[in-house]
Amino acid sequence: MTTVAETIETMKAKFNADAAAGLDLVFQFDIEDGDTYHLFVKDGSCEVVEGAHDAPNVTLIMDTETMVGVMTGELDGMQAFMMGKLRAEGDMMLATKLNELFPA
Repeated sequence: MTTVAETIETMKAKFNADAAAGLDLVFQFDIEDGDTYHLFVKDGSCEVVEGAHDAPNVTLIMDTETMVGVMTGELDGMQAFMMGKLRAEGDMMLATKLNELFPA
């Protein structure tokens, strides 16, 4: 099974810098059965940091299986949310930007 760390590395490789132009956001991933990571997306760049951020714009809470499924495109993020496998805290609309920032 793919790990959260491997999935995060894959996300960095898929990053669409054009979609991040002009943005200054922090996305946090709280993985219930794993680690917490946050992504700084700023002006076309992306930096991944392990651990929690003091004030993320949006926090996505899920387990490893859900994260891997969503990030690989095997599971639709909105479906995961509707099924209760994915929760969001903060500006939930920002979660929809992840598809643009990290295309499958």
